[in-house]
Amino acid sequence: MKTSRNSLLAVLAVVLVAAVAIGSRIMVWSDGEHAAASIGGPFTLVDGDGKTVTDADFRGKWLLIYFGYTFCPDVCPTALSSVTEAMDKLAPEERFMLTPVFITVDPTRDTPTVMKDYASAFHLVGLTGSTEQVAQVMKAYKVYGAKAKGGDATSYTVDHSSILYLVGPDGRFVAHFPHGTTVDDLTTALKKHLK
Repeated sequence: MKTSRNSLLAVLAVVLVAAVAIGSRIMVWSDGEHAAASIGGPFTLVDGDGKTVTDADFRGKWLLIYFGYTFCPDVCPTALSSVTEAMDKLAPEERFMLTPVFITVDPTRDTPTVMKDYASAFHLVGLTGSTEQVAQVMKAYKVYGAKAKGGDATSYTVDHSSILYLVGPDGRFVAHFPHGTTVDDLTTALKKHLK
C-alpha cells in the first residue's frame, strides 16, 4: 500500500511539473535566439506631441521598450538611466538603428506633455494613451501594473514589473532584460543583436 501510494505521488509530481512547464512557457527557440511565442504585438498609443502612433510607425528600427511611470520614485529612473548609459556606449550607427521607448503604466497622470518632458531627460520616446490603449499594450507584453494601496487620486504609487523588451525591426519580440541587468551586459547584448 505504501509503495503504491509513493508511486502515485511520484506520477502526480511528474504530471504537475510538466503542466507547470507547459503552462508557463512564453518563449520558443528559433535559430538560437529567443522569438516571440506570445509577447508583443500591435499597439496604438499617443506620443509627447499628442500624435497617435502605432507599432507600424517604428518598422525598420529596433525598439528597446520599458514600461513604467513618471512618478516612480526609484525603479524607473534606475532602469531608464541604464538605457541611456547603454545607448551612450553604442557606436553612432548602432544608436541610429535603435529607438528606446518608455511606455507609461499610469496614463491618468502621465499625459503626453508629462511623458515628453520626462522621457526627453533620458533621450527616449515617451508614449501614453487612453486607459484602454495602455491596458492593451501592457497585456500584449505581459506587463504587470496596479495602483498600490494607499494614497489618493493624485498621490499614489504603481506597482509594476521592470523589464526591458528588445523588439526587432519587423516588430517581433527578440529578447528581454530583467531589472538589475548591468549597463555593460545590456550594451553587449544590444551590440550583438544590432550587428
